Amino acid sequence: MTDTTAPAEGPAEPTDPSVAELAEAFEQKAVRLAKRERLIAERADAAGGAYPVSLPITDTIPALRERYGDLEAGAETGVTAALAGRVVFSRNTGKLCFATLQAGDGSRIQAMVSLATVGEESLQAWKELVDLGDHVFVSGEVISSRRGELSIMVSEWQIASKAVLPLPNLYNELSEESRVRSRFLDLIVRDRARETVVARAKVNASLRETFTSHEFIEVETPMLQVQHGGASARPFITHSNAFDADLYLRIAPELFLKRAVVGGIDRVFEINRNFRNEGADSTHSPEFAMLEAYQAYSDYNGIADLTQELIQNAAIAVAGSTTVTWADGTEFDLGGDWARLSMYESLSEAAGRTITPETPLDELRALAASAGVEEPPHVIHGKLVEELWEHFVKSQLTRPTFVMDFPLDTSPLVREHRSLPGVVEKWDLYVRGFELATGYSELVDPVIQRERFVEQAKLAARGDLEAMRIDEEFLRALEHGMPPTGGMGMGIDRLLMAITGLGIRETILFPLVK
Repeated sequence: MTDTTAPAEGPAEPTDPSVAELAEAFEQKAVRLAKRERLIAERADAAGGAYPVSLPITDTIPALRERYGDLEAGAETGVTAALAGRVVFSRNTGKLCFATLQAGDGSRIQAMVSLATVGEESLQAWKELVDLGDHVFVSGEVISSRRGELSIMVSEWQIASKAVLPLPNLYNELSEESRVRSRFLDLIVRDRARETVVARAKVNASLRETFTSHEFIEVETPMLQVQHGGASARPFITHSNAFDADLYLRIAPELFLKRAVVGGIDRVFEINRNFRNEGADSTHSPEFAMLEAYQAYSDYNGIADLTQELIQNAAIAVAGSTTVTWADGTEFDLGGDWARLSMYESLSEAAGRTITPETPLDELRALAASAGVEEPPHVIHGKLVEELWEHFVKSQLTRPTFVMDFPLDTSPLVREHRSLPGVVEKWDLYVRGFELATGYSELVDPVIQRERFVEQAKLAARGDLEAMRIDEEFLRALEHGMPPTGGMGMGIDRLLMAITGLGIRETILFPLVK
């Protein structure tokens, strides 16, 4: 006999707890706390009563399912197993009680507690003390029930950890807000949540494996910095009591990784946490995971090839191929060689007029006004070109696409294009309609880099909170000679979005919420 039956209809719409449900939970907590007290009083010899420090576990639910998952209905093995799991379903029926125990990976096994096997006192204690959500230890023979469900015929049991709050209704899917605020519950009740954690681990392992195959070295750079840099973003500011100085949470590791290249680590990467004091939406989080990598004697073309390989290998690690299936069932092909599209040429074609780095700002403003594109604050040529490109072109991209050759004045850390004046050798990679990664032919000339920093400082003086500051220590490193280098940065959270089709708050295990 199974412990529960599925509802006749599909899952209900996502819901949050109602007032009545909260009141019921409060009452259940009181009842469970009383059971906790009883366990502690009656089972003081059980090394903790309601919370024993250790248990004689010899098996796991996944391993038993792997070994005995094909048992015929009614089969007996003669093998005794001892394991623990969380009670997610329970049914008490006279002389025989049933419970479904769930492991951390979501795999399940049925526990059968029979009067004939455990005796009247133990069976009654099970009925009175075990609740949904409890962790319990069971020992007994591995069998298949009459309905063919892999089970433990319990001969001994013990509370492993008493839950004083009930689980949410397993038939009512949690709303997204509830999932991200109470991820621990999400992991218990929803397969997709656990699968996403596993997918993220596989992605990170794949990235490291690909880098290792190309002889890259993984390093760590400071998270607290005396000066923010490496990206155009508003930083979080904190204070060090030891140094009596304000510090910035890292917005990017770029300037430190480039120092490593100057020092002779020709192929370097870091998977890190970045913090940007900006908006939060379906593709942005104030705290996020970032991959950055730099390869000496490469350029933005070579680093684009590497980025494509990194992403395709990550997709294979998660999905088994470069064709991934998103959460909504859509299949998306990440395979093949990805297109490379000129920003200025594609914008000109979509807008129906020629736009170049020499196009006056007033003409760009007029085009923006006619197209209903809002001007960015502290508008300059490059910012407006990028806004216009997003309006006219971005929505047309369906396949993964490298958008090449950006305006010079928005890319202060990038080398000027070797043959096209007014642009830099930079690309942004768009997948699923959002920017997934960016890559450069890095600017290594210290004189030009200082000039770029000075221009950024002027923007900052005019009130642009995202503008970079002059970083004298980084400039001093460049003055010691940095080889020609290609560099890239990619959001790990967004890479999971591209592979799974989930929103950013679903790909982050514990996202920041208001």
